Amino acid sequence: MRTVETGVIRDAVKQLCIDSNYYLPEDVKKALEQSITKEESPIGKEILQDIVKNAEIAARNGVAICQDTGFAVFFIELGQDVSLVGGDFTGAVNEGVRLGYREGYLRKSIVDDPFYRRKNTSDNTPAIIHTFIVPGDRIKITIAPKGGGSENMSALAMLKPSDGIDGIKKFVVETVDKAGSNPCPPVIVGIGIGGTIEQTTLIAKMALLKKIGERHPDPIVAKLEEELLEEINKLGIGPQGFGGRITALDVHINTFPAHIASMPVAVNMQCHVARHREVVI
Repeated sequence: MRTVETGVIRDAVKQLCIDSNYYLPEDVKKALEQSITKEESPIGKEILQDIVKNAEIAARNGVAICQDTGFAVFFIELGQDVSLVGGDFTGAVNEGVRLGYREGYLRKSIVDDPFYRRKNTSDNTPAIIHTFIVPGDRIKITIAPKGGGSENMSALAMLKPSDGIDGIKKFVVETVDKAGSNPCPPVIVGIGIGGTIEQTTLIAKMALLKKIGERHPDPIVAKLEEELLEEINKLGIGPQGFGGRITALDVHINTFPAHIASMPVAVNMQCHVARHREVVI
């Protein structure tokens, strides 16, 4: 059994909050750079150039890539052979968020009540924490700050099994089309298919952690990813909604076994600031 102080988790979370908001993942940055040559719209090409320039300035000067520094969402793989000591695990994560958002000069966007008081918590807590118990004696912490604009454009459909692949395509493409410029395209589209109402939305969000260009191991699902990407980029929404070929950088699908009577499908939209970062303790 390996012992880990919760203070170590707090410090790791603090740094993850800062780094994820300052530095765009290399695969996302590369995809944006490559999309400039593919974009046929002059204004779309100019917008993509500005997006890349903005990411470079943020990294160089140590400032947030986007003013919406997001809800702090964590995916934590906790080894079953780890013993946590020195305090509360959830408390350590939230304290790391408090410190990271304060010391990194990151905008605090969380309100304490969703529909009447709506008073800012002033420290961007509480975090959203998804914990998975896994074999081993390590802790893997992944942060994926999620902005409100893209999250608001996400959607869930409880499709019938008879709707099939065509039903999935229709729902996904219509969701992106309806979103238009709101999620700050070019977007990354995370899709969950199967499970229950909560599971399908979770795996849709987790799909956003995949690298640009990564395909599902099942060739049928991989083909669906490619077909959806093509259909979405035919919509003509383009960078920031000003028209063009590049509406989405990629589409990622996660699947889960489903009930015989169900085929839930969730779409989690991600703006071009596709932030995520991880550390292993």
